Amino acid sequence: MLEADVTAPRSAWRFARREEDDQPSLREVNSTIAVPTSGVWFRRLFAFMGPGYMVSVGYMDPGNWATDLAGGAQFGYTLLFIIMLSNLMAILLQALAARLGIATGRDLAQACRAYYPRPVNFVLWIACELAIIACDLAEVIGTAIALQLLFGIPLIGGAILTALDAFLVLLLMNKGFRYLEAFVVALLIIIFSCFAIQIFVAAPPAGTILHSMFVPSSDIITNPAMLYIAIGIIGATVMPHNLYLHSSIVQTRAYERTDAGKRDAIKWATMDSTIALMLALFVNAAILIVAAVAFHDTGHHHVAEIDQAFQLLSPLLGLGIASILFAVALLASGLNSTVTATLAGQIIMEGFLRLRIPSWARRLLTRGLAIVPVVVVTALYGEKGTGQLLVFSQVILSMQLPFAVIPLVQFVSDKKKMGNLAIPRGVAALAWVVAAIILVLNFKLLYDTMSGAG
Repeated sequence: MLEADVTAPRSAWRFARREEDDQPSLREVNSTIAVPTSGVWFRRLFAFMGPGYMVSVGYMDPGNWATDLAGGAQFGYTLLFIIMLSNLMAILLQALAARLGIATGRDLAQACRAYYPRPVNFVLWIACELAIIACDLAEVIGTAIALQLLFGIPLIGGAILTALDAFLVLLLMNKGFRYLEAFVVALLIIIFSCFAIQIFVAAPPAGTILHSMFVPSSDIITNPAMLYIAIGIIGATVMPHNLYLHSSIVQTRAYERTDAGKRDAIKWATMDSTIALMLALFVNAAILIVAAVAFHDTGHHHVAEIDQAFQLLSPLLGLGIASILFAVALLASGLNSTVTATLAGQIIMEGFLRLRIPSWARRLLTRGLAIVPVVVVTALYGEKGTGQLLVFSQVILSMQLPFAVIPLVQFVSDKKKMGNLAIPRGVAALAWVVAAIILVLNFKLLYDTMSGAG
């Protein structure tokens, strides 16, 4: 468990441990998944596979699609380097989140409650709840758009239907955490397959893609419009609630709670999240590549909306089901994101407040707070207003990022709390640099959005 200076006053900024927080994170599923102590390495990796894929959902949710579409349509393959860079940043931060949960036995919310004074915790909790609502807003909009494209359901009706996922999540959780992970992985396979088919049909130039992905272009900095979208891609990459989520769900594995057992668990959990985030890299890159082939190379440089892409994909790629595949992937993305948002909301509420309410009630409350603005804005301003609301939700997420990244890097760098599992100074320096880059770019995106620049 975490160690702390218990002689310090609670009102002081110094960390002060609170003994009443010693209950495990997500206690109903904590340490419920067996981990083999011997055998081939693949069996141990398989036992740890799952949390990384649940976390990867946040890196390919509907909120990311608009920036990827706009980047590919306007600038071809140039911004693939930014997608690669942002993914590497995400890999590092998610590895740190897993390390915190395994090393301390606390999720990020519990660690904040244990060591920050009450006023700071209140601010952090409010920021996290806003992030959950903003993320849920993007998921509602994305799912509603997908339902409209596939089945002709009006946006308002589709938004209301998304409330039903509360009962789906409840059903899966009651069956066991592995069932929830299997559901997420199945939807990820659908998303991957849809884009793999489109990439195969689009047949993009492999050499150009590899060059763009690993060699940055100076145009990214010198072209203000390109820089704006690049900032948007990075800004939409690290979802603040994902850091809380990952630090909790890695503890569902029944690894040995010794230094050696924790070190081994950190290794496998990091491998799991890294592999899963490479899948997210493929999906984000695929969205941009398909947009580059279908829109940029055919002169349709101004395609940025999801419904525009749906209408144009099939005729431009010459594949009748291209648009359907695109919409199916969007629907799977929206459904998947609701699962992780549900768990993140529960983790944050229990970690900061130690308040437990039925998961279905929590889900309906959060989803209701997201559905209402979507219904109101759609009724008043139509589909264009919904698109603007999606952008606004990403701005809100950007504003919440410091409240997750800074505490995370601070905790995992502190040997008093992490013991022998604290990150080395070199990794800590890199983590602070990554955190600073993400925060600066997010604030730049926020400023440009609020001022109408870009």
